[in-house]
This record gives sequence, structure tokens and C-alpha cells, in this order.
Amino acid sequence: MPVNLALFFGSVLIWGSTWYAITFQLGAVHPAVSIAYRFLLAGSALLGWLALRRQPVLPRREGWGLIAAAGVLTFSINYFLVYRATELLPSGLVAVAGSVMSLMNVVNARLFLGQPMRPAVLAGGIMGVAGVLLLFTPRLDGGMLTGGALAGFGLMMGSNYSASLGNMVISKTRKAEMPLIGTTAWAMLIGALIMVIFAAAQGASFNVVPSVPYFLSLIYLALFGSIAAFLCYFTLLGRIGPGRAGYVAIMTPVVALVISTLFEDYRWTQPGIAGLVLAVSGNLLVMAPGMLGARSRRQPA
Repeated sequence: MPVNLALFFGSVLIWGSTWYAITFQLGAVHPAVSIAYRFLLAGSALLGWLALRRQPVLPRREGWGLIAAAGVLTFSINYFLVYRATELLPSGLVAVAGSVMSLMNVVNARLFLGQPMRPAVLAGGIMGVAGVLLLFTPRLDGGMLTGGALAGFGLMMGSNYSASLGNMVISKTRKAEMPLIGTTAWAMLIGALIMVIFAAAQGASFNVVPSVPYFLSLIYLALFGSIAAFLCYFTLLGRIGPGRAGYVAIMTPVVALVISTLFEDYRWTQPGIAGLVLAVSGNLLVMAPGMLGARSRRQPA
């Protein structure tokens, strides 16, 4: 298999399966505790990798503010809300609801980074939101989302916005030329620390159930979902550019829904199918300008 295809499918399959893997983290262990262990393991592994390669482990002093913001927004609030939403909704539906972040990214990039908002991109984002709402129609009761579905939808919208703000922070770290792996590692560790403090304030136990599915899913989420997939994606990004690499974000929810259908008995309906098509089409439209630009700038190898 060509390297680019291997990197693409590696990213899509790992990220698409992490939504289902989260379901094995729920139940007896407080979500904040599971998230803390996940990013403590992932962040430590990344710092260990840097140390083995004799690369700088500590970031520049002036970069700590951005790193802390990424830890709060991306690796604590965002994931805590995702875990809570997964307690209420099938994992595939949670993944597709996460695609609404594409519209939030467009709006926030305009507000915080001064990037222009193209009409086609805005239209694509609105299509994506409409598709997600269609996917939720089987959970309507008298025109309103039923209690658990409504709470799960709200949690995912909060998660999306937190993650989108985190993306703005990460964009600033890239513009400041801060080392990617070190920045990510310390942001993960800060996110883990915040979850430890939150769990302690909630009186949660830090003991985990001696369950094989729990430990295997924790290792999978930490080492594969939080490290391997990112390495695959960032390598792909460097090889083919951000436009075409963006297809990963489009295909990931599709894989998550397929897995949810196979293992969580997710039931497809005509509105659900139409919603998925609309959500994917909207995300394609959001990424189309970047894809066209990436293709026009591509140089022969």
C-alpha cells in the first residue's frame, strides 16, 4: 500500500474507532479520572520520545500561556464533555455531532485570527449542522429532542466550541513556531492535571476497575488515539498538504457510525441517511477552497 494511503487510513480508522473505545471507559470510573490517566500516559510518552531523541523537552517561557490554554480547552473541557455525551448517545452519533466544529472553526478563525469567511465555506458549515440535526430526528418527541438526546447534543456543542477555541490556540502556537510534539505533550499533561483537580473536587475515586476492556481501551486511546493517529495525520499533512489531508476529518465520523452500527445496534433511518450525506457534503464544501488551493500549489516531487 502506498505510504500516503497507509497514513490516511491509519488516521481515519484509529480516530473513527476511538469514539467506540471511549464507551469502555464509562461506568464505574469517573470520566475526569479516565481522561487524566489517558493524557498523563500520552503526554509522558511524548516527552519520553523527545528525551530519547535528545530534543528539547521544555518549551520557551513565553509559550506557557498558549500551552496552558490548549490544555484547558482541548485536553480537559473538550474531552470531558465528549465522555459525558457518550454516556447518553451512541458513539457514532457523538462523532457526527462533532463535525459541527467545522462551522465553529470558520467563525472563530474570522473572530480571533482575522481570516476571511468565504460564503461557500459558511454555507458548507450550515449544511453540516443541518445534517447533524437530521441525524438526531429519530430522537425527536413532539418536535423536541428527548431528555438524554437533548443533553448529549448540548454537551457535544459545548465540546465542539471548546475544541474550536483550542484549535485557534494551536494555530497561534504554529505561527509562533513552537515545537509541535513538545507543545502537545505539555498541553496534554496540563489537561490531565486539570482533570485530576476537578475529579478530586468532585470526590471521585482514582481507583480503576481491574477490567481488561477498560485497560485495553485506555492504552488504545492514549497511545493510538492520542499519539499514533496524530503522528500519521501530521506526517500526511506534510506530504500532501492540509487541503487533501482534511479528508481525514470528513471520513472519521463515517467510520464511527459504521462501528456504532455493528457494535452498538445503531438504527439507520431515512432522515439519518440523508443527515449523514448532508453532513459529509457540508464538510466537503467547507474544505473545498483549501483543497483547490493545495492542488494548485502542489509541486512535482
